[in-house]
Amino acid sequence: MRRLFFLLVFLATLALLSVVAVVALNIRGEDPLPADAAAPIAPIAPSAAQVERGRYLALAGNCAGCHTTRGGADYAGGVGIETPFGTVFSSNLTPDPQAGIGSWSAAHFWRAMHNGRSKDGRLLYPAFPYPNFTRVTREDSDALFAYLRSVPPAPTPNLAHKLRFPYDTQAALAVWRALSFTPGSFAADPARPAEWNRGAYLVEGLGHCIACHGTRNVLGATEEKLGLSGGLIPVENWYAPSLTSKREAGVADWNPHDIVALLKTGTSPRGSVMGPMADVVFRSTQYLDEADLQAMAVYLKGLPASEAAAPATAPIRRDARVMERGSKIYDQRCAYCHGDVGQGALGAYPPLAGNRAVLMASTANLIQVVRHGGFLPATAGNPRPYGMPPFNQALDDDEVAAVLTFVRGAWGNDAPAVGGREMLRR
Repeated sequence: MRRLFFLLVFLATLALLSVVAVVALNIRGEDPLPADAAAPIAPIAPSAAQVERGRYLALAGNCAGCHTTRGGADYAGGVGIETPFGTVFSSNLTPDPQAGIGSWSAAHFWRAMHNGRSKDGRLLYPAFPYPNFTRVTREDSDALFAYLRSVPPAPTPNLAHKLRFPYDTQAALAVWRALSFTPGSFAADPARPAEWNRGAYLVEGLGHCIACHGTRNVLGATEEKLGLSGGLIPVENWYAPSLTSKREAGVADWNPHDIVALLKTGTSPRGSVMGPMADVVFRSTQYLDEADLQAMAVYLKGLPASEAAAPATAPIRRDARVMERGSKIYDQRCAYCHGDVGQGALGAYPPLAGNRAVLMASTANLIQVVRHGGFLPATAGNPRPYGMPPFNQALDDDEVAAVLTFVRGAWGNDAPAVGGREMLRR
């Protein structure tokens, strides 16, 4: 009996210590709010320069992409962000006093950006990428807040998240944060030039590139130690390729001018963007100034190289019947634009022979493009881009797999076939 008692006491003590640890880890790095933070917000008169800076930073962070619905008021929220745990809806960032952040202070906004905590103290879900925004400076946070206070208020009510239990509880979120989130700040590398540090600040902070281009663990947290090593975007089934591998989307051997062109226009002599990245260029990077784009290019070129995507050494076996079937589909559906030998057409249709997007280990993006089409963003530098129509209504899964298997094995390409299991996942 005594042994059972001591066991229960031990377990209770362990549980209490765990709760204390989770609470402590969730308040680490938090600055106390000013004593008057709860008082009614007095009208503020930020300078025009601060508001303009905030507008630019909002573009750099692609804030409208998640906080503006199609046809809805700017920054009024309501965009559903699908996750493996359910749907998180973005919040209203307009200065409406009830639905938006009209009753917030700059200190409240800073706490949300830096610590992932709302005005009332609730923990925010990391679909709002505060694990990256925590690196944003207080000066930039205040400029963003000044800009958001300048947009027209919209009384659009916030929508309740649709998350499965226990992910819909603050307790579960607190445990996640204790394991996966540490407030921080951007620390410039004194051994690097100012341009590189500016690029690092944009890519790691407001740009939150790792949110798509990073690997996630079973809890949905990005693996910071792996950096921009690529990952499947949850639910969307697009693969954000590694920015550290020359076999995927690494740009170490690119001319910086080509990187800038890609971020500015969506296309360059070395490649083009489609899928979620097309939206990033359309809503965000095309509006950044040349100096910031150049800084991002310098940073991306300097990323440590990864060898994770080394090719297989064993010979690849190909089913002759599948290759023949794929060849016929290609001749009927694809050759007119991409050429008889996958050579493409300069400035219009990308070549498929030797194209690393075709040869990547992940076939997710190829399947998405064939099924649903591939469209570049319309930008000031490329206002009428060419696009690829969807073939979802014309080709069944076996036919999509066959034509992709052919493309990945023709004209000197030597990538594995596309199988039925990959089709089921998409």
